Amino acid sequence: MQKRKLGNNGPEVPPITLGGNVFGWTLSEADTFHQLDRAVDAGLNFVDTADVYSRWAPGHTGGESETILGKWFAKSGRRKDVILATKVGMDLGDDKKGLSPAYIAQAVDASLKRLQTDTIDLYQAHKDDEATPLEETLRAFDKLIEAGKVRYIGASNYTGERLTKALETSQKNDLAAYVSLQPHYNLVERLPFESDLLPVVEKYQLGVIPYFSLAAGFLTGKYRKPEDAANAARGGMVKKYLNDRGFAVVNLLAEVADRHKSTPSQVALAWLLAQPGVTAPIASATNDKHLDDLIAAANLKLDQASIRELDEVSAPVAA
Repeated sequence: MQKRKLGNNGPEVPPITLGGNVFGWTLSEADTFHQLDRAVDAGLNFVDTADVYSRWAPGHTGGESETILGKWFAKSGRRKDVILATKVGMDLGDDKKGLSPAYIAQAVDASLKRLQTDTIDLYQAHKDDEATPLEETLRAFDKLIEAGKVRYIGASNYTGERLTKALETSQKNDLAAYVSLQPHYNLVERLPFESDLLPVVEKYQLGVIPYFSLAAGFLTGKYRKPEDAANAARGGMVKKYLNDRGFAVVNLLAEVADRHKSTPSQVALAWLLAQPGVTAPIASATNDKHLDDLIAAANLKLDQASIRELDEVSAPVAA
């Protein structure tokens, strides 16, 4: 599987990032182990998780995904084969949140313990923390890199303005800088990435690993009417796409997939891979078929006509 460089200064990664948000949530520990074995064997060895996964699930407190991943590292002995990404900053309860130096120092050690590893390859600010000066946050990340606990740092859920300020702060103070951005971006969620963030990405040559690449499963084509979403784990997330524009996108995805002898999921990911700035979209899988789609998507090249059609049908609607 051909690798891509994550921005100007990041590691070489496969074209698809395996999303770890489902580990221990909609995917059991045993099934997670099976999926990780298959994914890494196939070359999908870039895995993204977060300390907060999956706090939203009943009975969960956060850390479940990292814990299962750590158990797999211990059992498989394959930590060295994986490019490991995790995140810090979302609310874990008991005032565990944000990007203050003291909290980052505490949170990284907790993540390392759960992950049963000494180093995180890509440590990401899960969301901006305007209450903490950017220089303090970046200095804290810089210390983690110096200590060998982290190799690279990335940002998620920043505005273009704040991302620019963070990058300028790193340059001005000779501190470690974000090598990547993790934004919300897919065929039915093209803004604000294209309007606000892409110019910053291109100016500073950041790698981009979009989350919700398949719009919480909507772009797979499995949600065709409100009833389809009623009992799904992510049903609430897809309701906003159940409209004429959303259905036009999934209908065209099915047509393009038929032409390329692929699936709507593969086409949606291949479209992202053809977009400026995008390095490796994040997508999760809960069974072998889903994982096969991700593996195939890494090698699918869409023709320019299909890309143009998808661009047009998914064009953002003016507010």
